Amino acid sequence: MKASKKLSSNLQSILVDLIELHVQGKQVHWNIVGKNFRDLHLQLDEIIDAAREHSDEIAERMRALHAIPDGRAETVAATTTLPKLPLGEIDTTKAVDLTVKLMTATTDNIRAVHDEVDDEDPATADLLHAIILTLEKYIWMVGSENAKPRS
Repeated sequence: MKASKKLSSNLQSILVDLIELHVQGKQVHWNIVGKNFRDLHLQLDEIIDAAREHSDEIAERMRALHAIPDGRAETVAATTTLPKLPLGEIDTTKAVDLTVKLMTATTDNIRAVHDEVDDEDPATADLLHAIILTLEKYIWMVGSENAKPRS
């Protein structure tokens, strides 16, 4: 199978967001300070590893479909859908909110293109399902740091 331009474009969009999630996750990881620092620092490493692994899976899937992945820094910076991070140290409470926002933006983008991907290539859609499941689990786990119990 050879990917259409639309499938290639959709996968490229996911690729740059996963790369950006990895890079911005590292930025948060290096600059967090405050309460529960160590736990969040270690959890960010897990998220970063998952984003990096998933970006590699997407890029390799693109190549299997004869598409050309573009993970160059300038391409990622120009085309990512993820919000920018503030410069400097980040309190752990704010880091939790920012990290959840980054992961949510990534999953939102995947969900936005999912149906078009599924129409052309259900096997690739299965790959997207796995990424969504992983990221949504981390959204729940990280987001729980700042959550208040419902009464």
